[in-house]
Amino acid sequence: MTKKELSFYEGKRVFVTGHTGFKGSWLCRILTLLGAQVYGYAESPITDPALFELAHLEEDVHSTIGDIRNYESLKKAFDEAKPEIVLHLAAQPIVRESYKNPAYTYETNVMGTVNILECVRQSDTVKSFLNVTTDKVYKNREWIWGYRENEELDGFDPYSNSKSCSELVTHSYKDSFFADGHVAISTARAGNVIGGGDFSVDRIIPDCVRAAMAHQDIIVRNPYSTRPYQHVLEPLFAYLEIAMAQYLDGSKAGWYNVGPDDRDCFQTGALVDVFVQKWGGDLKWINKHDGGPHEANFLKLDCSKLKATFDWKPTWDLETAIEKVVEWSKVYEQGGDVKAVMDKQIKEFSEA
Repeated sequence: MTKKELSFYEGKRVFVTGHTGFKGSWLCRILTLLGAQVYGYAESPITDPALFELAHLEEDVHSTIGDIRNYESLKKAFDEAKPEIVLHLAAQPIVRESYKNPAYTYETNVMGTVNILECVRQSDTVKSFLNVTTDKVYKNREWIWGYRENEELDGFDPYSNSKSCSELVTHSYKDSFFADGHVAISTARAGNVIGGGDFSVDRIIPDCVRAAMAHQDIIVRNPYSTRPYQHVLEPLFAYLEIAMAQYLDGSKAGWYNVGPDDRDCFQTGALVDVFVQKWGGDLKWINKHDGGPHEANFLKLDCSKLKATFDWKPTWDLETAIEKVVEWSKVYEQGGDVKAVMDKQIKEFSEA
């Protein structure tokens, strides 16, 4: 997005669900820097520490702490915000957690989507809605080419499947209630993201950072699984591009993959190799498969539609993305100003 395009968000009223999460925190900071009026609705941060609290982002947004499953609470916050743009990120996002708590995962990811779409359906202010899902919505056939937006949606595990359902709910609402185009409706299916301030469990880069800071070996569960990795700013700026474009031209609404180029589809072991090199010292990793639940071995996206529609392309390659993770993490380790690092990286990314 150009500086001129980014100025679109100045003064816009934007409602973000899941704003206290990792991606939500970065998104809120971008929007604040762009001059938007940001209203967030989410549960309290689920990690300790949490980026939202470390960067004091509650100072930047109108924050409501609540459960996306609670329609009445959500509707109250939504009506007070009177948003023009809605970005739906609230989710239970962890595959392994979905095996432990499948009902909660479905309630959050499916009924949470129904609840926010009900708010949009009854609104007279919203013009643009974007539901953020995942590359895991596709029926994974373990093939070597990327999935396109017209492929079958049928995630395997409860997390992936619940996000497939969230997609279908969005499609139904679009056809049933917004067919006249008075609200532009899209979904964005993003690959795995990395970035400073992710303290999630069962994610490889946060595991690497924790091990490095504790001066321990990095444990890698499945070094041979291949994933499309990208810096968190890549999909966030793509979401803003989609939300802006369809606000201005409803024909741009649709379903979009958001992922890196093939060169950044890394095996997990190779990803950790790059992290170890960027961190420095005597850090190393060990292969310790724990026989956990099923996860896809190979998954990547074909982003031709996003590129053709918006003249979009990735900004940072994976090596640069890992450098940015290490930069943020070392400032955090030393008790420095992590919000200042966020601002620096957002500026670098937007001007690249």
